[in-house]
Order: sequence, then C-alpha cells, then structure tokens
Amino acid sequence: MNLNRRKFLTVSALAGIVSATTPRPVQAVTLPDPSTKARLRLSCQDTVAPGKTIAEKLDFLEANGFEAFEPHGKNLLEIADELQKAMQGRKIKIGVICGGMQGSLISDDEAVRSKAMDSIKEVLTAAGALGATGMVMVPARPNQTKLEHWEARELLVKVLPEIGEHAQKVGMHMLLEPLNRKECHFLRQVADGAAICRDVNHPGIRVMGDFWHMTFEETSDMAAFVAGGKYLRHVHMASRKSRKMPGEDAGDNYVDGFKGLKLIGYQDLVSFECGLKGDRSKALIAAAKLLREQWEAA
Repeated sequence: MNLNRRKFLTVSALAGIVSATTPRPVQAVTLPDPSTKARLRLSCQDTVAPGKTIAEKLDFLEANGFEAFEPHGKNLLEIADELQKAMQGRKIKIGVICGGMQGSLISDDEAVRSKAMDSIKEVLTAAGALGATGMVMVPARPNQTKLEHWEARELLVKVLPEIGEHAQKVGMHMLLEPLNRKECHFLRQVADGAAICRDVNHPGIRVMGDFWHMTFEETSDMAAFVAGGKYLRHVHMASRKSRKMPGEDAGDNYVDGFKGLKLIGYQDLVSFECGLKGDRSKALIAAAKLLREQWEAA
C-alpha cells in the first residue's frame, strides 16, 4: 500500500488510547508541513569512533563530515579537561552525553532514587559546562525496581520536573530512552516516552529513539518518530539484526524512519551507538555514506 507523504495510517494506540473491548477504525491523519526542513546531522559515540585519543577521534569525525561527538557520562568528570582541550578551535561539537546515572529514578528504595537524582544533576552540570545539549537516561534496567508499571510511571512523572529544571539551567535536555523488552520492563516505545514528556510538561524533558530497540518494539519507524513529534530530540543508529555498524547486516534500511524524521522537521543529531564487524574506519565511513543515501531516498 502506498502512503501519501503527508498522510500516514495510525490506530488509537498511537494517541495513547487503547480499547481492549471496542475496536477503533483505522484513520488517516493529515500532517502539516514542518516549519523547518529536516536535516541529517551525524554524531558518533566515543567508543565507536576510531582513534586512540579523544583528539584522534575528533580529527577523524571532523574529516568525514560529522557534526558532533557523543561521550559517555560514566567517566565524564575524569575526561572533562581532556575533552575541553581537544574541542578547542574545532567545528565539531559535543552533542549528547550517553548515560552516567547511578541507581534508578523509579526504584522502590528512596535512597536509590536520591542517588540517581544526585548523579543525574552532577552529569548534567559537567556536560553543560562542556557545551553538550542533552543527556540520555534510562529510567530503570531489569531488577532495579519492584514497582508496577503505573506506579513507576506516576513516580517518574513526579520527579522529572526537578531534573528538567536543572537541565534547563545548565543548557541541557534530559532525554528518555525507550529500550527493547529484553533490556527493560518500562518505557519501550517512542510514543510512550513522548506521552511522559507531555504529562511532565517541562521543556527540559524530551525523548529519543534508537533504531536497534525500535526494530523489536515498533511496527513502523516512521509512525514512531511522528508520535515523538516535538518531543523527539535525539536518535541512535545501529544495524538492524546484530547491533553492528549500519550496513554490516544485510538489508539494513532506515528509509521509513528517515521519512518520519522529515515529516516532523527533525533538527537534532543522529548518532552511531553500535559495535562493528570490520575495520573501524572503513566501516564508519561506509555507514555514514549509507545513511546519507537513505536520507536522500526518504
């Protein structure tokens, strides 16, 4: 079935309303043209980029048209000085910080929640000083909470405004990351994250999408990103079957998702978070080429 570029088919679940007893008809939704044309802005995590030092990694990324570098938050304080020195005089910027939180914001243990809050604020502050734009956060990994889904969601919505306020003060966003069902029991779809952002109603709280996790949890990459809408502020890339470099698995295709990003006028980063099978430098160059080609095809 062919879809008009301005229309897509959706069901009531996309709007966050699911009826278990009364089926709802499929409806066509007309989307307005985005106010700004979408851009493909490539970024790369520190563990993916080739090079022994931060400076070498940045040299490679700059030479191959990447706009941003994505460090991990777990050792950000230790490498902050090296990062700041290496970034001087460059066009490439630090984009999003990946993780770094200790504990869980939806733990049933108040002490664990407090530790998570403190560690998030610490990473946000350090990242903001480096010019980063956001921090990726997973609310809970397996066995980190005994709370049931709705209890956990209610708690998360309650605590996120405090984080959003701190994030805004240091020039950052907190980015909720949906994971696949093998890696979490809570928050698995982009639409779920967007609904939480809506309920929190704070500009410092946003959601991201990861093509690897979306492979298992989303029926349509395009619909997932459209559901994320104005709340979507970051995207992670990996191959669809083995989480390696895009293009290293046969049939890797991101066109449907890129169509969704274009429909919402996406302006933020698309960042490599993946392993690889081949030579690091060659694989990353080939993957960047693939994404640019598929972006044009979308």
